[in-house]
Amino acid sequence: MNVDAQLMEHMMNPKNYGTLERSDAQGIGKNPENGEKVVIYLRVGTDEDQPYIDDIAFQAIGCTTTVVAGSMLTEEAKGLNFNGVRNLIEATMKLLERLPPEDAACSEMVALALGAAIDTYEKRLDDSDYPVITYKIVNSCVPKEENKDEEIK
Repeated sequence: MNVDAQLMEHMMNPKNYGTLERSDAQGIGKNPENGEKVVIYLRVGTDEDQPYIDDIAFQAIGCTTTVVAGSMLTEEAKGLNFNGVRNLIEATMKLLERLPPEDAACSEMVALALGAAIDTYEKRLDDSDYPVITYKIVNSCVPKEENKDEEIK
């Protein structure tokens, strides 16, 4: 399947969209500029004492790009141990550095939510009441040209 067909498939039939009953952890990625957010739900398994993502789901209040990024990233993360997930997040963030900030914001929000879910899980190993972690994006959804117009007003 070519890249355009894959993107269309994730857009028309997002994978892992929804919640997980009895999830072990959740994480939130948030855009403070417009209130968009992504919640990732994890069910964690252990294999040779290594935690891994047994099941994953996400919900998004955001644009189509956010849903497509959530679908793609959760599909990639499913089955990975936490080190693999951290490598996936790091690789995603490096790829996003090459994009204009407004194009990177939605995918960054998903990657941060995934990292927040793992961090929440690890904190809850020591404190079962630890609250859900939220990470805020640094990229802006608003193109720089639009920002300049607002600054002039």
